[in-house]
Amino acid sequence: MRTLDCHYEDPLSLIWTAAAARLGYRIVRSDEVYASFDGQHTIAISTAKHFDADDNLGQMIFHELCHALVAGPMGQAQADWGLENVDDRDVIQEHATNRLQAALASRHGLRHFFATTTDYRDYYDALPENPLVPGVDPSIVIAQRAAVDAEKPPWAGVLADALSATRALAKVVRPFAGAQTLWAKDNQRE
Repeated sequence: MRTLDCHYEDPLSLIWTAAAARLGYRIVRSDEVYASFDGQHTIAISTAKHFDADDNLGQMIFHELCHALVAGPMGQAQADWGLENVDDRDVIQEHATNRLQAALASRHGLRHFFATTTDYRDYYDALPENPLVPGVDPSIVIAQRAAVDAEKPPWAGVLADALSATRALAKVVRPFAGAQTLWAKDNQRE
């Protein structure tokens, strides 16, 4: 019997796991959490068996990186970015994360591809074309600040590389994907 010296990995997972690593985060899979951050360097994300049909590891990592940006330096040193999900006390931060995620993904034609799939999906889907445009929602100012930070090193290069690679992958896969897959979402920018 031949010994295997390699294994298959999902390309989107590779892109986003590498992006997280470039930012100093290690990704581990766990059946114990949906997504969690230890306050140091480890982001735990559920195994695929607990994902919704439209979830994927790349999307989950991207969302957690957006949480890190919204949390800022203080929150980046706290477990779960300093957030609680047992009540509504951190809804504004979650909304800011959704706004940032939509804004960054939109620049690469990936807004629907990287949509939030949790209880916040209705909020995400209702965001305006430019989710950072000034308005009365208190999450806007937080998301705007995070977007400024996303344009600074090390975030800017890492996120741009990962989003560009995702866009390129989607462009290659789209002609082969069924209409009901995530790969069929969004009009990819050229």
